[in-house]
Amino acid sequence: MNTPRDEQLLQEYLEGKVASFELLVRRHTQELFQFVLRFTGDSVAAEDVVQETFLQVHHSGAQFDPTRRFKPWLFTIAANKARDYLRRVSRRREVPFEAQVGGEKEIGQRFIDLLSGSDVLPQEDLLLDEKRRMVKGIMEAMPEKLAEVLILAYYHRFPYKDIAEVIGVPLGTVKSRLHAAIVHFGQRYREVVAQHAKGD
Repeated sequence: MNTPRDEQLLQEYLEGKVASFELLVRRHTQELFQFVLRFTGDSVAAEDVVQETFLQVHHSGAQFDPTRRFKPWLFTIAANKARDYLRRVSRRREVPFEAQVGGEKEIGQRFIDLLSGSDVLPQEDLLLDEKRRMVKGIMEAMPEKLAEVLILAYYHRFPYKDIAEVIGVPLGTVKSRLHAAIVHFGQRYREVVAQHAKGD
């Protein structure tokens, strides 16, 4: 049996098949929750935003363009609602970056090396925890426009064209913004590592 596409499930729901909407919710809730959590840093808020997102899908499903893909549309709604939440609480975002950081010669590593998962030995746990805190601190201070492209590109593996749709900017802007974000992160990471070394 062929697995129904998201767009097909939404159409079936609009035609009255409630089970199709339930399948859409089950299919996307976990990834959507992780996406919103990285924006808000608050699991309770993330749960609320996910619920609000699917409620918006329920209300606005008839307006969805069936020639487009459902997932970028869903993430666009979630991103907008996450931004609304951040404006309401009027505080800095806390991005709980849990990605693991590699070995001791971190300054020469690429950004993706710093944020990608890797196996570590038990004796490296303390060093890893410190590096995680450093990465988290940099992400908290990063401008939202830069942080969101990193979240979408490196955590959710969205292609550039989908990122462009989610955040509502041209494809070229996505590429330049992602480049700026990586440069920004790299510069700040080197500064923090240098400061940390002086403090030892």
